[in-house]
Amino acid sequence: MVAIGGSAEANARSLKLAAAHPGRIFGCAGYDRDEATGTPDLSELRNLLENPLAKAVGETGLDYFYSAETAAAQKKLFAENLALAVEFEKPAVVHTRDADEDTLAILVDFSKDWKGDPARLGVLHCFTRDTAFAGKMLDLGLMISFSGIVTFANADPLREVAKYVPDDRLLIETDSPYLAPVPMRGKRNEPAFVVHVAKLLAELRGGSVESVANLTARNARALFAL
Repeated sequence: MVAIGGSAEANARSLKLAAAHPGRIFGCAGYDRDEATGTPDLSELRNLLENPLAKAVGETGLDYFYSAETAAAQKKLFAENLALAVEFEKPAVVHTRDADEDTLAILVDFSKDWKGDPARLGVLHCFTRDTAFAGKMLDLGLMISFSGIVTFANADPLREVAKYVPDDRLLIETDSPYLAPVPMRGKRNEPAFVVHVAKLLAELRGGSVESVANLTARNARALFAL
């Protein structure tokens, strides 16, 4: 599994977990949208990304649902994270909420600058948008990851997206400690619960849980160079 960063504290914890569990947990470092109004240390982030245990940059991205007033600062920080992803040829773990247009514009620039393996550009994590936006992300070369949200009763549009994403672009995640899937709603989410996301995707896509487990594991190994 990949333990996601997003702040100085989360980045340090991610790499500490990776060091403590070699070959089982892998690290990630970046600055998410909540850090945009602070003083994120990009030189420290560069140092962390030099560590081979850091397999990706993130999470990073834009969230206008909670913090639309900081949009300019968020876009600047997002672009700075992606510039480091280009520099280190490490994929980006991208968050977006109510910011489709700006997210797409910044990712288009990122894809043009990317010099690494086209299949390792990054992932749109905890995907909640529609099929049209998913198509644009897939066109750029990103993977799409589904969390427990896809199991929620009101998530029919998202389940349509889950049927649409090609096998070689599909990932699953917890986004713990939040968004526990059905039938674990109300509990603190944890990695073991990802099996419920896999079961739902298997039903939607007409395959077995084992096939979803194998293909998403294979995709994760490819994306994060595990």
